[in-house]
Amino acid sequence: MEKLLQNIKVLDFTRVLAGPYATMILGDMGAEIIKVEPLEGDESRSWPPTLDQGESGYFCAINRNKKAITLNLKDPLAPKIVADLARNVDVVIENFTPGVAKKLHIDYETLSKENPGLVYCSLSGFGQNGPYRDKKAYDPIIQGMTGLMSITGEKGRSPVKVGIPITDLVAALNAVIAVQSALLYRQVTGQGQYVDVALYDSLVSLLTVMASEYFATDVVPGRYGMNHIHRVPAQAFETMDGSYVQVVATNESMYPKFCQVIGIPELIEDERFLTNNMRVENREIIVPILEERMRTKSSAEWLELFEAAGLPCGPILNIKEVLEDPHVKAREMCHEIEHPIAGVIKQLGFPYKFSLTPASIDSRPPLLGEHNYEILAKHLGYTTAEIDALKAGKVI
Repeated sequence: MEKLLQNIKVLDFTRVLAGPYATMILGDMGAEIIKVEPLEGDESRSWPPTLDQGESGYFCAINRNKKAITLNLKDPLAPKIVADLARNVDVVIENFTPGVAKKLHIDYETLSKENPGLVYCSLSGFGQNGPYRDKKAYDPIIQGMTGLMSITGEKGRSPVKVGIPITDLVAALNAVIAVQSALLYRQVTGQGQYVDVALYDSLVSLLTVMASEYFATDVVPGRYGMNHIHRVPAQAFETMDGSYVQVVATNESMYPKFCQVIGIPELIEDERFLTNNMRVENREIIVPILEERMRTKSSAEWLELFEAAGLPCGPILNIKEVLEDPHVKAREMCHEIEHPIAGVIKQLGFPYKFSLTPASIDSRPPLLGEHNYEILAKHLGYTTAEIDALKAGKVI
């Protein structure tokens, strides 16, 4: 079966999360990924959660569809091996601290001399320039510095970080978009180019509506918890059984239906709540009334009623409930694959569904250095004796 990126080769110098997630996506779509690790391996190989026989669930979650080689980039022989590999690939992706790639002689300026058509993507915390260029970058720090935490959490309470490492994941998606766009440009012009993707920029770019709020009003947006800043009712309500239901009924057709369903039809003609803007203005009055009524039935009962009325609604599920949801199964968002050490491991599926070139899991997460001999022989023409010598010299 044909794959979208089946003729694209990627040299992957990334580790931990943002870079490996980006290259996994490219691999899922058919690109050949050559993951280059230090001799001791990507540090995430030792991170929890731990699968059978000590294998890292963290590493396995974001490193399928890759071939792995080890290379001591500080060894004098390493730059030649990297240059030889770069001549045979389309894309290089790295997520070193700015300046480190140049010190290791694997930077864009060096490798593009070997391959002018190379698309080279650097993923870093704060980008390759600016006052924060050399600042250490971790997801919670960037969530705080980009304002995301200031608008996440309950009103009047402490800021809260998003429950997933969204900084890394969004940057990874931006890297994939940028790399594919640069490949399209190369297809037309024959020219490669350098791509600078920052975790910091990636989160700033997501502020969208909240940034426009400030641009338009000069008012700094705050935290609204489970409420919507500009819509009422549009929130999660606690129900009789202690769980939560989300429902949206903000326009002029949905709001009357909502009031009828919850049994307070008098709110429909209440002059304080006639329009969404009026309900937002008087949210401190109407929301407690709605919250009290929503605690009179269970979540299942409310969901059945809201669905029957055609109102947008849904439960708040935990991770177990999500992964066991029949819709997740129908959308093929969970897969099982065989691993030589950990046995059967579970993997998340693909959020993109191509009709002609579907993504697939073609290979499990690689073992450390598993493809040293294959890559050096196949791509560079090294003999077994030469590869043995590199291994003996601790170059690989």
